[in-house]
Amino acid sequence: MPNITVELLKGRSLEQRRAFAQAVADSAVELLGARRQDVRMVFTEITPDIVANGGVLASEDQSRAAVVAGLADGA
Repeated sequence: MPNITVELLKGRSLEQRRAFAQAVADSAVELLGARRQDVRMVFTEITPDIVANGGVLASEDQSRAAVVAGLADGA
């Protein structure tokens, strides 16, 4: 039984999480031979102020500002 943990910046829509879950489950069935009903995923939403990339908080990283703003706007 594959147990998959997914960490995402907060702001992804239910539709996005649903589509992602279906795509990952499809891959687990195809590539791992898992039964669809045995593929379990847990989504953990994180905020930009608790994750850092290259030593810079995502909330303060200008190269990620558009992504962070888009999630805050619900885009």
